[in-house]
Amino acid sequence: MNEKNFTALVRKTVVDYVNEHLDKADGKQITEDDVYIVWMCKVLQNSKALAATTLPDGMYYELTYNGSMGELYLDAYKKFENRCIPVAFTAG
Repeated sequence: MNEKNFTALVRKTVVDYVNEHLDKADGKQITEDDVYIVWMCKVLQNSKALAATTLPDGMYYELTYNGSMGELYLDAYKKFENRCIPVAFTAG
């Protein structure tokens, strides 16, 4: 699968997943323009992407395409905290 087809598949899959899980009472739906890809790579026939949406929900999505099996795997994550932890560094 080439990069263009993979990014289109990622965007569509995230849109479908998010719209399926949004509260129907809110009447809100997202489109592919609301999905952005944070990181992506391809190794041999496999592709992986990390994606997020413009919604302020702290969610991000990991999508992996297994080219050998013709399968796409979706993992949905929620960011609970972003913490800075100072680390003492000594050269040498």
